[in-house]
Amino acid sequence: MRLSLPPLLSCLIAALPAVFAAGCSPAASSAHAAEPGSSNVPFAYAETDVSDLQARMVAGELDSTTLTHAYLKRIATLDRAGPRLRAVIELNPDALKEAAERDRERRNGRLRGPLHGIPILLKDNINAAPMATSAGSLALQGFRPDDAYLVRRLREAGAVVLGKTNLSEWANFRGNDSISGWSARGGQTRNPYRLSHSPCGSSSGSAVAVAANLASVAIGTETDGSIVCPAAINGVVGLKPTVGLVSREGIIPISFSQDTAGPMTRSVADAAAVLTAIAGRDDADPATATMPGRAVYDYTARLDPQGLRGKRIGLLQTPLLKYRGMPPLVEQAVAELRRAGAVVVPVELPNQGAWADAERIVLLYEFKAGLERYLNTYQAPLRSLAGLIAFNEAHKGQELGLFGQELLQEAQATPGLGDPVYIRARSDARRLAGPEGIDAVLASQKLDALVAPTTGVAWPLRSTGDDFPGESYSVAAVAGYPSLSVPMGQIDGLPAGLLFMGTAWSEPKLIEMAYAYEQRTRARRPPHFDTDTLIESGDP
Repeated sequence: MRLSLPPLLSCLIAALPAVFAAGCSPAASSAHAAEPGSSNVPFAYAETDVSDLQARMVAGELDSTTLTHAYLKRIATLDRAGPRLRAVIELNPDALKEAAERDRERRNGRLRGPLHGIPILLKDNINAAPMATSAGSLALQGFRPDDAYLVRRLREAGAVVLGKTNLSEWANFRGNDSISGWSARGGQTRNPYRLSHSPCGSSSGSAVAVAANLASVAIGTETDGSIVCPAAINGVVGLKPTVGLVSREGIIPISFSQDTAGPMTRSVADAAAVLTAIAGRDDADPATATMPGRAVYDYTARLDPQGLRGKRIGLLQTPLLKYRGMPPLVEQAVAELRRAGAVVVPVELPNQGAWADAERIVLLYEFKAGLERYLNTYQAPLRSLAGLIAFNEAHKGQELGLFGQELLQEAQATPGLGDPVYIRARSDARRLAGPEGIDAVLASQKLDALVAPTTGVAWPLRSTGDDFPGESYSVAAVAGYPSLSVPMGQIDGLPAGLLFMGTAWSEPKLIEMAYAYEQRTRARRPPHFDTDTLIESGDP
């Protein structure tokens, strides 16, 4: 079932500011669509985590059918009506049937795993039958492939697939002036803390849905910031795993060098539980063959409230340390890390940003090759990047009314993965960000991890694209290393996140440290769906 109509050209022209605030459909004509008291809609399962929900089901106080129905009702109240968050792009028509089956299994003494009966949302670039997998594009709105490998893992662990989440179209790899959280199929996802502000992207809907308690947990994907940025901006936890820890089979790609899926949750404990379910080797994704040690690992075993004791952490010196309102939050975070027994020292990356040009080349080349492989493997309605570009031109009123497709056109012009330009760029990007970047700093300072503000806070939505405040996560993304964003506090009512980064396969250590920090600070605050005056196009 679709939750929104594709934007129409007349709507884009006549009511551009309202597009950003509420999406663009006949039912969403007001920039201030929040109903009175919508932020106070009673919800019996608000802010509950997986372990609490499981305890209630074990005690017989709750079942999966009741929980799934409650989330569906909340989505109807807050996502389709009320503030119109537009976080959910499509519901699973079989969700209640899946929940009923999990309940029958529980009654018969069969528990599939720690996620048994837990509703979960998936970003709409992840295959999950019987729903469409569209990357937010009208070109794929009727495309319904079989489950991705990680979706099969989730279902094997007992999860109930609730639906798909909206995203920045093509995971924010389409145009130079793209608008985070907007897709032609889903409209504009809205930040639940301030509805006229950006949710960041590209896993916008996954972050907003979890922040607004539309689901217990969600899955996002990241190439460079697409999990951790929306997690920080929307006050939730986002874990981007090491490339190769989670299979990418059945996920619409950007870059096989950097792509990964990961959990987006309200707590580090839930992120650990979901990662345990989805991590593992998959013959269809060669990157997972590099995973060291056991193919199965219980990340919840690392949830130690004393996990910071004896750790040595580097505070990255980035411009974000001077971002408006950020200094007191960082000072407080560092003080908590130290009180928890960690040593915190200031550090700098020796080649900050030196990988950027090489990364751009890698993404352009790998996007074309990876997308066409995906489209042909799953027999999509279009089979080439050139076909996608032509589709967008033929439907420019719906697809290109807000921004263009320059990145698609640049990718189309690349000559192939055998080009020496690409081969050199791939080697340079990984080396500069990994061995000569994160690894070099960790080794020289004898550090367990790096921390920094994930990004700034949400910016007003504008027709001219994102007013992005900067980031600390690109180095981990380019290296293929893990990063984990945890709520750090708020600036003027908007959430900010603290990012933990480490070397490859250091998820257990990052989870341990982030959990200890989270338990000390309890910095997450639920959203109130505030409205304010929209910033007009081009205004400062």
